[in-house]
Amino acid sequence: MSNLVPAEPVSWPDGKTCAVAFTFDVDAESPLLTTDPAFADRMGAMSHQAYGPLVGIPRLLRILGEYDVPATFFVPGYTAHRHPEPIRSIVAAGHEIAHHGYLHESLVGVDEDTERAILERGLQALEEVAGVRPVGYRAPMWEMNWHTPKLLAEYGFVYDSTLMDSDHPYELAVGEGASLVELPVSWALDDWQQYCFVPDFSGTGLIETPAKAIELYRSELDAMRDVGGAWILTNHPFLSGRPGRAAALRKFIADVRAMDDVWIASMAQIAAHVGDQGLQPRTLTRPEFSPVVKGAQR
Repeated sequence: MSNLVPAEPVSWPDGKTCAVAFTFDVDAESPLLTTDPAFADRMGAMSHQAYGPLVGIPRLLRILGEYDVPATFFVPGYTAHRHPEPIRSIVAAGHEIAHHGYLHESLVGVDEDTERAILERGLQALEEVAGVRPVGYRAPMWEMNWHTPKLLAEYGFVYDSTLMDSDHPYELAVGEGASLVELPVSWALDDWQQYCFVPDFSGTGLIETPAKAIELYRSELDAMRDVGGAWILTNHPFLSGRPGRAAALRKFIADVRAMDDVWIASMAQIAAHVGDQGLQPRTLTRPEFSPVVKGAQR
């Protein structure tokens, strides 16, 4: 019998019906390099990814500054080392920096010691380059292990933004009375699914228009306002930093800014608010099952 229960709604500041967060994963070259180091030899692919920190970040920071919107940037340590000035510019603009691995490493099947080393390397890079100790974490490719939350608590993280089992943020139990605020995400609110095409790496060649992407984001926001959850958008500067997409995002941000029932905040601000609610931590457990053996006798 399962003891899993859904997360309860959270009350938002000043009677707002919904929390809104604009987040950006500054992946740059790291996802390609961690998938296949041979991508380093492909100048075109590397230039496609470098667009994010070189052009996308400055453009997006201008938009965020224009509408006084706080944002959270999830930064792999390698991105910070390769593109230090763009990452420092995020901090200078007053936005939050959060942890996103070192080389955007897949954590599927990774043991605790290896994962601990990745966490430490990422933390060191962000401290060296940006002078920050992040309180938030997002697993690369939104894939983490059942032991990951315990490691995050061990390293003093306040929140994670990787899981997808709720419309509402919640306290995630990590053992021994500790918990971590979980800020859930969704593939529907990720620009990668709309815009990303890199030959031999990601996508089919179908690239959606900004109008289609914004239509999807808006429909999810309207529904999330009805259920009182947290609407968390994940963008990538190498994708949504392109001129047409950034222009559409700018108009959308202006529209959201005009909504008087939503609370626009950084992920750290949302996590701090959730942490003050005194919520009962939820326990998530690995499924236990017995697979059917092919060809087994009845």
